[in-house]
Amino acid sequence: MEDELGIPLFNRSTRHLHITDEGKAIIPYAKRLLRQMEDLLQVASEQQHSHSGNIRFGLPPVIGSSFFPSIITAFKKQYPRIKLTIVEEGSRIVEQTLLDGQIDLGITILPLDTEQFDVIPIIERKLKLVLPINHPLANNATVSLKQLQGEEFLMFSQGFSLYDRVRDACIKAGFEPIIILESSQWDFMMEMVASGNGICILPETICEHADLTRCAVVHVTDPEIEWNLAIIRRKNSYVSSAMLTWIDFITCSFQEHS
Repeated sequence: MEDELGIPLFNRSTRHLHITDEGKAIIPYAKRLLRQMEDLLQVASEQQHSHSGNIRFGLPPVIGSSFFPSIITAFKKQYPRIKLTIVEEGSRIVEQTLLDGQIDLGITILPLDTEQFDVIPIIERKLKLVLPINHPLANNATVSLKQLQGEEFLMFSQGFSLYDRVRDACIKAGFEPIIILESSQWDFMMEMVASGNGICILPETICEHADLTRCAVVHVTDPEIEWNLAIIRRKNSYVSSAMLTWIDFITCSFQEHS
């Protein structure tokens, strides 16, 4: 490759091999070529096998627990020759691993950069406020986000889109939230709230599991916080027949239950 390009890619003058500045400059292009080679191999493999293949699917935990157990079970039953590998990470990490070529498809929260991703919206929901049952605002039909200034927040960990979504909404309402806990487990946060240890803002599908004898679920306004989900893939990347089958299966499942 060095002979063909006419530039040194490695410094061999020392005991250990070191990449040169010229070598570092071509790394992003080399990674892109490797991903294209993976796509080529997938195409070749697909010519031999119908309704089979491997899918690496990025799924944030809160989304997975809300919607996907029954979808995954039904898909595996209908398409036993398609191997579905679930990679459980927060939305921001799903997006990055998708760009790095470590997964084929993912689910994330909108909006996101459509210059880097192809996006298939699947569902629109809101975030709700979860309060201890004895909280002064627990009996309100709605709560303005500004009213939560000074409250102690339980948040999803950084790396989850919900962390950014809630924090950005608070800042838009005029305050920086006081965050006393970051967690990847919604049920732990719900139990903490029920025990009187702060408040949290969660997807309304998760709030359906709240123990309403110990928690209150209230609609948030000014601003409302949207929780819109989409299937994503790398822009202009190859989509195998197995991936198309999985995408169609997910979208049909959500349409049936919308």
